[in-house]
Amino acid sequence: MAPTRRASQADIAEKLGVSVSTVSRALANEIGISDGVRRDVQRVARMLGYKSKHPPQTGNLDKRALALVPLSSAIGNLASFYHGIVEGMRAQADEVGLALDVRLVNEDMVTLDFLRRHVAKTGANGVILAGIDPDDETIRWSEDAEIALVLANGSDPQMRLSTVSPANFYGARMATRFLLYHGHRRILHYTYHHRPTIRQRRLGFEAAMAEYPGAEGVVVISNEHSSRQLLEDLMAGKHDVTAVFCWNDSVAVTMIESLLGADSPMPAGFSLMGFDDLPIAGMASPRLSTVRVDREGIGRGVVRLMAMKLEGEQAPLQLEVGLTLVEGETVRRIG
Repeated sequence: MAPTRRASQADIAEKLGVSVSTVSRALANEIGISDGVRRDVQRVARMLGYKSKHPPQTGNLDKRALALVPLSSAIGNLASFYHGIVEGMRAQADEVGLALDVRLVNEDMVTLDFLRRHVAKTGANGVILAGIDPDDETIRWSEDAEIALVLANGSDPQMRLSTVSPANFYGARMATRFLLYHGHRRILHYTYHHRPTIRQRRLGFEAAMAEYPGAEGVVVISNEHSSRQLLEDLMAGKHDVTAVFCWNDSVAVTMIESLLGADSPMPAGFSLMGFDDLPIAGMASPRLSTVRVDREGIGRGVVRLMAMKLEGEQAPLQLEVGLTLVEGETVRRIG
């Protein structure tokens, strides 16, 4: 078998429609070559397996990413959640030599024009959206402009983007099974009907309930019923359930005193389950039973996927970070 021919600078030049001289100067990081051309040459060189005689430069010009984190979440009840993701991103960026620019932004302001301006301003060739779901126009722009777009704590059901998220389906199924194991057969799932990641938690709840003959699940959507209204309905006996599984800890913690306190009208054994294992879950008394999300793991994972995209990976890669059960003290055996 004839040996495989090694890629040459001429192959890179032909692929990009530029001169061999331009390729040579870009690979050598010489002045007079635009950042855009330099990035394209380095990207195609990696794709073709070209071995350059020039040593890699520290702080590579082709590894710059802009990470946008929603301000409302970063300073609200999910502050610790996104703090963990950012810490993981920064640590991993240092390891892989990725220049990472983290910005807190008003989610409503993240339009296509906003992204274009900030990408041009920072010179980034990659964008990480943390907890922000891009629209179709933004995804098309990232493809046309060859800007790597990766989602942290997000998912793309159409499988166009690389994403990192908690294993929401399996985590919710695990939490529901824990309630079922403790004898609960009528369980209410309080959820948020908006993001694909949260919808996966509902699917996990429904899958676990379907595994137990005779088990009955009730789904209440927060967009339609506030947590205050749900509490009033539960305490008035309008929902014939013995346990509540909330889509996150922040909501569940607000219900502990009313549903499990000494003066609660709820029956003995009534239980409450959260999701995320935020610090507030450990501060609650009794300690909230929940599912732990490795936030730093999400951050590390999204930077790894970004680095792969900037190195020429074309396939959308969707990574799920495994979760663990925290038994806590708010799930009690019934019957």
